[in-house]
Amino acid sequence: MIATGGKSVYGASVGILMLDARFPRIPGDMGNALTWPFPVHYRIVRNASPDLVVRRKAEGMLGAFIDAARELVDDGVDGITTNCGFLSLLQKELTEAVPVPVVTSSLMQVEMVNRLLPAGRRAGVLTISASTLTEDHLRSAQVPEGTPIGSTEGGQEFTRVILNNELTMDVEKAREDNVEAALAMQKEHPDLGALVLECTNMCPYAADIRAATGLPVYSVVSLVSWFQAGLRPPVY
Repeated sequence: MIATGGKSVYGASVGILMLDARFPRIPGDMGNALTWPFPVHYRIVRNASPDLVVRRKAEGMLGAFIDAARELVDDGVDGITTNCGFLSLLQKELTEAVPVPVVTSSLMQVEMVNRLLPAGRRAGVLTISASTLTEDHLRSAQVPEGTPIGSTEGGQEFTRVILNNELTMDVEKAREDNVEAALAMQKEHPDLGALVLECTNMCPYAADIRAATGLPVYSVVSLVSWFQAGLRPPVY
């Protein structure tokens, strides 16, 4: 066998653009490497705080995200994703800036999930911050107009800890926030057929949401697992 070089990193086909944050990332969180059944390669985008990205549309950060994405490609990744659903705003610019596939947001699943559901059912979005999830974010991810939106905003723990970048989190309270928000959304929208978790920090609670609502739950973990399967198909 003749091995061929050309990369700095091998075997990590997915590169993840990380926010510059210090809040706890438990297993299941996109930023915890134990979450993934395959190797991933991380790059932190310095100064891209949760507050700046979620509450202020990542203003002034496009160049930093492009630079970090190009560094990941130079390192050897075959595709790029991000660890915040609000970065759907950068989908077009990132795909134009790098020569590999890019998937910026879990929100990009909504349209596809709708096509899977029985007649009369539709997917809804559960977000960390409904007050700052704009039409621009949804349009960039091609989320259908009128899609139901639920949120953990106003809960006891989850949204506050993540967006304020706090160093400790009561995981059970965060779990309750996510489950309660999903149940409230299901009650408000009887035609709900599935949930798409916008926030990459919600993934640890996907099974709890599924158990409580009885609905399929799609997250950035499901999206990136699909993405990686195309970048590096299994050999049989």
